[in-house]
Amino acid sequence: MRIAPSGYRRHAAQLRDPSRLCARAKRDALLQPEIKRVWQTNMQVYGAGKNWKQMNREGIAVARCTVERLMKQQGLRGVSRGKRIRTTIPTRPAARAFDRETTI
Repeated sequence: MRIAPSGYRRHAAQLRDPSRLCARAKRDALLQPEIKRVWQTNMQVYGAGKNWKQMNREGIAVARCTVERLMKQQGLRGVSRGKRIRTTIPTRPAARAFDRETTI
């Protein structure tokens, strides 16, 4: 895979000096520990919605989609109620039905 030299240099400069990161990356770095703290404080049960509401109650203004994205990056999940999701997995390839022939 080929990478443009300018892109590599920009990435290397950002690794050396975090102040060169974009505003979103800087904010994400500040929010990630807060999201994890709220999640752990609530017995690792809260999903993105409840985590987002709790953070806003605490005065941390953040968008719900941002909480979802950062929780996913960190591998944090809330507990889901009810049965687990079960998908259908066929044991062998089944014979498929033929297409209907149309007569006019």
